[in-house]
Amino acid sequence: MRRTARNLADGREIIYFDTDPHAPPRVAEDARDLPEQAPASEMRRDPLTGEWVAMAAHRQSRTYKPPADLCPLCPSSPGRLSEIPESDYDVVVFENRFPSFSGGIEGGAGTVDGTGLVPSAPAQGRCEVMCFTSEHHTSFGRLGHSRVRTVVDAWADRTSALSETPGVEQVFCFENRGEEIGVTLHHPHGQIYGYPFVTPKTERMLRVAEDYRAEHGRHLLGDVLAAERAAGDRVLVDSEYWTAFVPAAARWPVEVHLLPHRQVPDIPALTDAERDDFAATYLEVLRRLDGLYDRPLPYIAAWYQAPVRTGRELSWLHLEVFSVLRASDKLKYLAGSESGMGVWINDVTPERIAERLRAI
Repeated sequence: MRRTARNLADGREIIYFDTDPHAPPRVAEDARDLPEQAPASEMRRDPLTGEWVAMAAHRQSRTYKPPADLCPLCPSSPGRLSEIPESDYDVVVFENRFPSFSGGIEGGAGTVDGTGLVPSAPAQGRCEVMCFTSEHHTSFGRLGHSRVRTVVDAWADRTSALSETPGVEQVFCFENRGEEIGVTLHHPHGQIYGYPFVTPKTERMLRVAEDYRAEHGRHLLGDVLAAERAAGDRVLVDSEYWTAFVPAAARWPVEVHLLPHRQVPDIPALTDAERDDFAATYLEVLRRLDGLYDRPLPYIAAWYQAPVRTGRELSWLHLEVFSVLRASDKLKYLAGSESGMGVWINDVTPERIAERLRAI
């Protein structure tokens, strides 16, 4: 893989990752007339839950469902300049033009209204967009094995880089696919967030893992993985280095977890063999997901990596893929129990979904 870092017209960084090290050099200049970046995100901590909430009002003006010929993630062409100056690319990552978290935000910590009840601070961090391919009318699941491997290496590169960014406490790589999920740009892409705090779900998972280790002397996810492989009725793919399965307590109507057989904290810690095997395993999972309803499945794919500075010995890297589609023409809406109380109710058993996915 070849890595080339450049800058866009407003100073944002853009990085090209080429599968072929002999690909044309990435030297195109961004000819757009863009205003300088003026990040202004704020975050406030909910006094009832202790969770941080980002306030990013500038995102109201972000690009929303443009036609294919105006897609900002396609390569640039004569008369049509996009976020990517090159006329073609393999995988590319650039700083989000409308970030929820960003560097260089002025101001210091304080409290809302000066009461001391609601702490506030600049939403320092970094948000990046990752384009998996220059082809607009395709999807991650239709990429070749070598391209997926390039994506994995790019995830590892960005995880390492953002982990060294001052103020970043956790790196989150993810993909949203499908309008039902809320996607506003249809070009195959994902995002990478460098959070200035450890996310609430990660904190809960680390607490549970710590309690389990104190009681049993073993890692919780290691025991979950062993139990799923032994039972087998929810396993979709069991390869040399990875297992993909529908979790026994799945929240979503379609939900698959992919775990490496070896405990590693994050993507950079994966070996070459583990990265190769992941590419094959994940493509198999996505093929089955798209075959479930004979239509492209809307989904969110979320990497759970160790925080930068805490809980790394308790973390076990894994990918969770889930969908809101409970039938080919029916969505699962979060009802009062889920939205109001966080108590999930699934309309289908994990065993039944696993059986259907295995049959594809």
